[in-house]
Amino acid sequence: MSQKSPFIVSADWLEERLHEPGLSILDGSWYLPAQGRNARAEYEAAHIPRAVFFDHDLVVDPDSDLPHALPEPLTFERFASSMGISERDTIVVYDGSGLFSAPRVWWLFRVMGVEEVFVLDGGFDRWRAEGRPVTSEPTKIAPTAFLPHFDRTRVARLADMRRIVEEGSAQVADARPAGRFTGAEPEPRAGMRSGHMPGAINVPATSLSEDGSLLPPGRLRKRLEDAGLDLEKPVVTSCGSGVTAAVITLALESLGHRDNRLYDGSWSEWGGRDDTPVVAGSE
Repeated sequence: MSQKSPFIVSADWLEERLHEPGLSILDGSWYLPAQGRNARAEYEAAHIPRAVFFDHDLVVDPDSDLPHALPEPLTFERFASSMGISERDTIVVYDGSGLFSAPRVWWLFRVMGVEEVFVLDGGFDRWRAEGRPVTSEPTKIAPTAFLPHFDRTRVARLADMRRIVEEGSAQVADARPAGRFTGAEPEPRAGMRSGHMPGAINVPATSLSEDGSLLPPGRLRKRLEDAGLDLEKPVVTSCGSGVTAAVITLALESLGHRDNRLYDGSWSEWGGRDDTPVVAGSE
Protein backbone atom coordinates (compact mmCIF):
# COMPACT_ATOMS: atom_id res chain seq x y z
CA MET A 1 0.00 0.00 0.00
CA SER A 2 1.06 3.58 -0.50
CA GLN A 3 2.11 5.86 2.32
CA LYS A 4 -0.13 8.50 0.76
CA SER A 5 -3.34 6.59 1.35
CA PRO A 6 -4.65 3.16 2.37
CA PHE A 7 -6.60 3.23 -0.91
CA ILE A 8 -3.61 3.69 -3.23
CA VAL A 9 -1.12 1.05 -4.36
CA SER A 10 2.30 1.60 -5.88
CA ALA A 11 3.41 0.44 -9.30
CA ASP A 12 5.91 -1.91 -7.62
CA TRP A 13 3.09 -3.47 -5.57
CA LEU A 14 0.97 -4.06 -8.68
CA GLU A 15 3.78 -5.33 -10.90
CA GLU A 16 4.73 -7.93 -8.30
CA ARG A 17 1.15 -9.25 -8.33
CA LEU A 18 0.30 -9.15 -12.03
CA HIS A 19 -0.05 -12.93 -12.22
CA GLU A 20 -1.81 -13.53 -8.92
CA PRO A 21 -5.35 -14.97 -9.02
CA GLY A 22 -8.20 -12.86 -7.69
CA LEU A 23 -6.72 -9.62 -9.05
CA SER A 24 -8.78 -7.45 -11.39
CA ILE A 25 -7.17 -4.46 -13.13
CA LEU A 26 -9.31 -1.74 -14.66
CA ASP A 27 -8.32 1.03 -17.04
CA GLY A 28 -10.70 3.73 -15.82
CA SER A 29 -9.44 6.49 -18.10
CA TRP A 30 -11.84 9.19 -19.22
CA TYR A 31 -11.07 12.64 -20.56
CA LEU A 32 -12.80 15.94 -21.20
CA PRO A 33 -12.91 16.96 -24.89
CA ALA A 34 -10.43 19.77 -24.20
CA GLN A 35 -7.84 17.20 -23.11
CA GLY A 36 -7.66 15.80 -26.63
CA ARG A 37 -7.25 12.18 -25.56
CA ASN A 38 -9.30 9.14 -26.57
CA ALA A 39 -9.44 6.76 -23.61
CA ARG A 40 -10.59 3.65 -25.45
CA ALA A 41 -8.15 4.15 -28.34
CA GLU A 42 -5.29 4.55 -25.89
CA TYR A 43 -6.35 1.41 -24.03
CA GLU A 44 -6.47 -0.61 -27.25
CA ALA A 45 -3.01 0.65 -28.21
CA ALA A 46 -1.42 -0.13 -24.85
CA HIS A 47 -2.57 -1.16 -21.39
CA ILE A 48 -1.35 -2.97 -18.30
CA PRO A 49 -1.50 -6.75 -18.81
CA ARG A 50 -4.84 -8.21 -17.64
CA ALA A 51 -6.47 -4.76 -17.58
CA VAL A 52 -10.08 -4.41 -18.74
CA PHE A 53 -11.43 -1.12 -20.04
CA PHE A 54 -14.04 0.52 -17.82
CA ASP A 55 -16.24 2.72 -20.01
CA HIS A 56 -17.55 5.64 -17.94
CA ASP A 57 -20.06 6.51 -20.64
CA LEU A 58 -21.43 2.96 -20.79
CA VAL A 59 -21.59 1.90 -17.13
CA VAL A 60 -24.43 4.29 -16.31
CA ASP A 61 -28.13 4.38 -15.57
CA PRO A 62 -29.69 3.89 -19.05
CA ASP A 63 -32.89 5.62 -17.96
CA SER A 64 -31.17 8.86 -16.94
CA ASP A 65 -30.42 11.76 -19.26
CA LEU A 66 -27.56 12.85 -17.00
CA PRO A 67 -23.99 11.91 -17.99
CA HIS A 68 -22.34 9.24 -15.83
CA ALA A 69 -25.48 8.68 -13.76
CA LEU A 70 -24.97 6.01 -11.12
CA PRO A 71 -26.52 2.73 -12.33
CA GLU A 72 -28.84 0.75 -10.15
CA PRO A 73 -27.18 -2.23 -8.42
CA LEU A 74 -28.62 -4.82 -10.81
CA THR A 75 -27.39 -2.84 -13.81
CA PHE A 76 -23.95 -2.46 -12.26
CA GLU A 77 -23.96 -6.16 -11.45
CA ARG A 78 -24.42 -7.00 -15.14
CA PHE A 79 -21.60 -4.69 -16.23
CA ALA A 80 -19.17 -5.87 -13.56
CA SER A 81 -19.95 -9.53 -14.24
CA SER A 82 -19.40 -9.06 -17.98
CA MET A 83 -15.97 -7.57 -17.18
CA GLY A 84 -15.06 -10.69 -15.23
CA ILE A 85 -15.06 -8.95 -11.86
CA SER A 86 -16.17 -10.46 -8.57
CA GLU A 87 -16.91 -8.48 -5.45
CA ARG A 88 -14.35 -10.71 -3.73
CA ASP A 89 -11.54 -9.63 -6.06
CA THR A 90 -8.76 -7.22 -5.28
CA ILE A 91 -9.45 -4.45 -7.78
CA VAL A 92 -6.86 -1.93 -8.95
CA VAL A 93 -8.00 1.01 -11.06
CA TYR A 94 -5.82 3.36 -13.06
CA ASP A 95 -6.25 6.19 -15.53
CA GLY A 96 -3.85 7.75 -17.99
CA SER A 97 -2.93 10.90 -16.13
CA GLY A 98 -2.83 9.37 -12.66
CA LEU A 99 -5.59 10.87 -10.57
CA PHE A 100 -8.47 12.13 -12.68
CA SER A 101 -11.14 9.54 -13.46
CA ALA A 102 -9.82 6.41 -11.70
CA PRO A 103 -11.17 7.58 -8.30
CA ARG A 104 -14.69 7.56 -9.77
CA VAL A 105 -14.35 3.85 -10.54
CA TRP A 106 -12.86 3.29 -7.08
CA TRP A 107 -15.88 5.07 -5.56
CA LEU A 108 -18.39 3.12 -7.68
CA PHE A 109 -17.08 -0.24 -6.54
CA ARG A 110 -16.93 0.90 -2.93
CA VAL A 111 -20.53 2.09 -3.13
CA MET A 112 -21.40 -1.34 -4.52
CA GLY A 113 -19.81 -3.03 -1.51
CA VAL A 114 -16.30 -3.94 -2.65
CA GLU A 115 -13.74 -3.54 0.13
CA GLU A 116 -10.48 -4.37 -1.67
CA VAL A 117 -10.44 -1.67 -4.36
CA PHE A 118 -7.49 0.65 -4.93
CA VAL A 119 -6.14 3.36 -7.24
CA LEU A 120 -2.75 2.95 -8.91
CA ASP A 121 -0.30 5.64 -7.88
CA GLY A 122 0.88 7.69 -10.85
CA GLY A 123 -1.46 6.10 -13.37
CA PHE A 124 -0.63 4.54 -16.71
CA ASP A 125 1.48 7.39 -18.08
CA ARG A 126 4.00 6.92 -15.26
CA TRP A 127 3.75 3.13 -15.45
CA ARG A 128 4.75 3.20 -19.11
CA ALA A 129 7.42 5.89 -18.61
CA GLU A 130 9.07 3.64 -16.02
CA GLY A 131 9.33 0.84 -18.57
CA ARG A 132 6.88 -1.48 -16.87
CA PRO A 133 5.05 -4.16 -18.89
CA VAL A 134 2.31 -3.08 -21.30
CA THR A 135 0.42 -4.89 -24.02
CA SER A 136 -1.97 -4.25 -26.88
CA GLU A 137 -3.36 -7.78 -26.71
CA PRO A 138 -7.06 -7.95 -25.81
CA THR A 139 -7.60 -9.16 -22.26
CA LYS A 140 -9.37 -12.51 -22.09
CA ILE A 141 -12.45 -12.16 -19.91
CA ALA A 142 -14.14 -15.02 -18.09
CA PRO A 143 -17.60 -13.74 -17.08
CA THR A 144 -18.30 -14.13 -13.40
CA ALA A 145 -21.05 -13.28 -10.93
CA PHE A 146 -20.67 -9.93 -9.19
CA LEU A 147 -22.84 -9.56 -6.09
CA PRO A 148 -23.42 -5.89 -5.17
CA HIS A 149 -24.10 -4.61 -1.68
CA PHE A 150 -25.23 -1.09 -2.46
CA ASP A 151 -24.64 1.59 0.19
CA ARG A 152 -27.12 4.37 -0.53
CA THR A 153 -25.77 6.46 2.34
CA ARG A 154 -22.71 7.32 0.25
CA VAL A 155 -24.78 8.97 -2.49
CA ALA A 156 -26.47 12.38 -2.48
CA ARG A 157 -29.44 13.01 -4.75
CA LEU A 158 -31.09 16.24 -5.92
CA ALA A 159 -33.55 16.33 -3.02
CA ASP A 160 -30.68 15.89 -0.58
CA MET A 161 -28.78 18.75 -2.18
CA ARG A 162 -31.77 21.07 -2.03
CA ARG A 163 -31.98 20.50 1.72
CA ILE A 164 -28.24 20.82 2.23
CA VAL A 165 -28.04 24.10 0.32
CA GLU A 166 -31.09 25.48 2.15
CA GLU A 167 -30.11 24.33 5.63
CA GLY A 168 -26.32 24.34 5.40
CA SER A 169 -26.26 20.89 7.00
CA ALA A 170 -23.14 19.79 5.12
CA GLN A 171 -20.24 21.40 3.32
CA VAL A 172 -20.33 21.17 -0.48
CA ALA A 173 -16.90 20.67 -2.05
CA ASP A 174 -16.92 21.42 -5.79
CA ALA A 175 -14.07 19.80 -7.76
CA ARG A 176 -14.44 21.87 -10.93
CA PRO A 177 -11.70 24.31 -11.97
CA ALA A 178 -11.91 27.78 -10.43
CA GLY A 179 -13.02 29.43 -13.66
CA ARG A 180 -16.03 27.17 -13.99
CA PHE A 181 -16.82 27.44 -10.29
CA THR A 182 -16.95 31.24 -10.39
CA GLY A 183 -18.67 31.32 -13.76
CA ALA A 184 -15.78 33.15 -15.44
CA GLU A 185 -15.40 30.21 -17.83
CA PRO A 186 -18.31 28.45 -19.57
CA GLU A 187 -19.30 24.89 -18.85
CA PRO A 188 -18.12 22.34 -21.44
CA ARG A 189 -21.64 20.94 -21.79
CA ALA A 190 -24.32 22.90 -23.61
CA GLY A 191 -27.28 24.13 -21.60
CA MET A 192 -25.44 24.46 -18.31
CA ARG A 193 -25.66 27.67 -16.31
CA SER A 194 -22.40 29.06 -14.97
CA GLY A 195 -21.48 29.40 -11.31
CA HIS A 196 -21.92 27.18 -8.28
CA MET A 197 -24.32 26.16 -5.51
CA PRO A 198 -24.79 28.72 -2.73
CA GLY A 199 -22.28 28.07 0.03
CA ALA A 200 -20.17 25.66 -2.02
CA ILE A 201 -16.39 25.56 -1.55
CA ASN A 202 -14.09 25.24 -4.55
CA VAL A 203 -11.59 22.40 -4.24
CA PRO A 204 -10.28 21.81 -7.79
CA ALA A 205 -9.53 18.12 -8.25
CA THR A 206 -6.18 18.95 -9.82
CA SER A 207 -5.08 20.78 -6.67
CA LEU A 208 -5.06 17.51 -4.68
CA SER A 209 -2.39 15.74 -6.72
CA GLU A 210 1.09 16.30 -8.03
CA ASP A 211 2.65 14.44 -10.97
CA GLY A 212 -0.19 11.92 -10.92
CA SER A 213 0.04 11.21 -7.18
CA LEU A 214 -2.23 12.18 -4.33
CA LEU A 215 -0.55 14.75 -2.11
CA PRO A 216 1.06 13.39 1.09
CA PRO A 217 -1.32 13.44 4.10
CA GLY A 218 0.04 16.60 5.72
CA ARG A 219 -0.05 18.63 2.53
CA LEU A 220 -3.40 17.14 1.58
CA ARG A 221 -5.01 18.12 4.86
CA LYS A 222 -3.60 21.64 4.59
CA ARG A 223 -4.82 21.97 1.00
CA LEU A 224 -8.36 20.98 1.97
CA GLU A 225 -8.41 23.19 5.06
CA ASP A 226 -6.93 26.14 3.18
CA ALA A 227 -9.74 25.78 0.64
CA GLY A 228 -12.20 26.23 3.51
CA LEU A 229 -13.23 22.71 4.50
CA ASP A 230 -13.69 21.72 8.14
CA LEU A 231 -12.65 18.07 8.23
CA GLU A 232 -14.63 17.52 11.43
CA LYS A 233 -17.92 18.19 9.63
CA PRO A 234 -19.94 16.41 6.90
CA VAL A 235 -18.95 16.95 3.27
CA VAL A 236 -20.73 16.36 -0.02
CA THR A 237 -18.49 16.28 -3.09
CA SER A 238 -19.59 17.52 -6.49
CA CYS A 239 -18.12 18.38 -9.90
CA GLY A 240 -19.36 18.52 -13.50
CA SER A 241 -20.83 15.04 -13.87
CA GLY A 242 -19.76 13.11 -10.78
CA VAL A 243 -16.37 11.94 -12.04
CA THR A 244 -13.73 14.22 -10.49
CA ALA A 245 -15.83 14.72 -7.34
CA ALA A 246 -14.48 11.29 -6.42
CA VAL A 247 -10.95 12.74 -6.29
CA ILE A 248 -12.08 14.83 -3.31
CA THR A 249 -13.82 11.77 -1.87
CA LEU A 250 -10.60 9.78 -2.16
CA ALA A 251 -8.69 12.60 -0.47
CA LEU A 252 -11.19 12.79 2.38
CA GLU A 253 -11.27 9.04 2.93
CA SER A 254 -7.47 8.90 2.82
CA LEU A 255 -7.41 11.32 5.75
CA GLY A 256 -9.91 9.24 7.71
CA HIS A 257 -12.94 11.42 6.94
CA ARG A 258 -15.95 9.10 6.69
CA ASP A 259 -18.94 11.47 6.90
CA ASN A 260 -19.04 12.22 3.20
CA ARG A 261 -21.28 11.63 0.21
CA LEU A 262 -20.91 12.23 -3.52
CA TYR A 263 -23.57 14.22 -5.38
CA ASP A 264 -23.99 11.97 -8.38
CA GLY A 265 -25.96 14.44 -10.54
CA SER A 266 -23.41 17.18 -9.81
CA TRP A 267 -23.42 20.35 -11.92
CA SER A 268 -24.91 18.56 -14.94
CA GLU A 269 -28.08 18.24 -12.91
CA TRP A 270 -27.97 21.34 -10.70
CA GLY A 271 -26.71 23.72 -13.38
CA GLY A 272 -28.93 22.21 -16.04
CA ARG A 273 -32.17 23.11 -14.23
CA ASP A 274 -33.92 26.44 -13.94
CA ASP A 275 -35.31 25.88 -10.42
CA THR A 276 -32.03 25.55 -8.48
CA PRO A 277 -30.19 28.55 -7.02
CA VAL A 278 -26.89 29.46 -8.62
CA VAL A 279 -24.21 31.90 -7.44
CA ALA A 280 -21.62 33.47 -9.73
CA GLY A 281 -18.30 34.91 -8.66
CA SER A 282 -16.21 33.90 -5.66
CA GLU A 283 -19.00 34.15 -3.05
